[in-house]
Amino acid sequence: METLIKASLVLNIAVLVPVCGSLLAGAGWTASAYGPPSPARGILLSIYLAILLVSAGLLFRPVPAMVAALLVVQILYKVTTPVTVGTLANPVVLSNLAIAAFHMVTVRAIAMKAGL
Repeated sequence: METLIKASLVLNIAVLVPVCGSLLAGAGWTASAYGPPSPARGILLSIYLAILLVSAGLLFRPVPAMVAALLVVQILYKVTTPVTVGTLANPVVLSNLAIAAFHMVTVRAIAMKAGL
């Protein structure tokens, strides 16, 4: 379980550092993936930064219940993106689904260890 927790948190960090950096820098690819700069994109960046910071903190002090809470919220928003975006053809949607699948394995391991 500990290895899966660390892997999920490192995955969050590995994905979010370049994504947040690119959104902050206005990298060209972000417009096709996230749309043009807008208040909604800024709100999404804030959410991404929060997930990044919480993941980094939990990497150094992993509390399984807190990790599970973070990952469950991510799983829920990630699996709903095909519906809210309206397509599977967006690279963010596809990466969200892959990351959600990985996080589901981690949450299941945490739940099993807790006897749930």
